[in-house]
Amino acid sequence: MKQLLMLLLGLLLVSRAHAHGGEDHGEGAQAGTPAGATSFSVAALSEQFEVLLRYEPLEGGQPADLRLFLSDYATNAPIKGAKLTLTNPEDANLKWAVTEQEPGIYLVEGEFPANKTYSFTANIVAGEQADLLLLEGIKVGQKLPVAAAAPVATSPFSSWKTVLALVGAFALGIGLTALLLRRRPRRAEESLSTPTPAVYENQA
Repeated sequence: MKQLLMLLLGLLLVSRAHAHGGEDHGEGAQAGTPAGATSFSVAALSEQFEVLLRYEPLEGGQPADLRLFLSDYATNAPIKGAKLTLTNPEDANLKWAVTEQEPGIYLVEGEFPANKTYSFTANIVAGEQADLLLLEGIKVGQKLPVAAAAPVATSPFSSWKTVLALVGAFALGIGLTALLLRRRPRRAEESLSTPTPAVYENQA
């Protein structure tokens, strides 16, 4: 009976190992920029303003469109009607047009000449408030990270070989159990039908 249990256990372990053979439990390297993002962004803030610059991948020598979000630092309310002047410390000759699209949302149009990292110096005047903020890390030429496809979970019963192995193990177990049950009564009957020779003691 122990040999039968060992055989069944071995077959089950083999079938489970086959079912999990295609899995990869290693952890891949994580990128600093979230995979699947649709845009880049840089931000700056002061005691008066909070600025967020958002843009899609840029190419040097191509027209560039960026969105600048301007809000009040204390209340986070969007600031409309502000006068924005943008310059680049890396190249003072670059010109940028700033147009308000919605309250607190401004369209920035211009062109970066090369694929490298740039900065914006933003001169902001809104009513009686004025400030100068530096937006750093505008990476022209950088591509967005591509989101990796999610791994498809493999069911232990997805493979026909696994199912066949389990069915075979089950059938083999039933067959061996039936064979053992048949042989036991026969041995018992043989032991009962065989006469035990009488033993006589020599009498003096």
